[in-house]
Amino acid sequence: MTEAPTPEDLGAHVDRAAKLIGLPILPEHRAGVIQAMAVITAAAMLVMDFPLPDDVEAAPVFEP
Repeated sequence: MTEAPTPEDLGAHVDRAAKLIGLPILPEHRAGVIQAMAVITAAAMLVMDFPLPDDVEAAPVFEP
């Protein structure tokens, strides 16, 4: 399993990403943004850590 980022890592990521896209984050909202990023990261880790067989291929066209 991939190691979860620390709150400091998430905070640094939020700060860099906000600066990169020109998104101002007010100081009073920063903790909530970092908390949301932690939830999103945890969900992404579940998907990325899911084992797939070596013979799985991506579908050429998505058909729901």
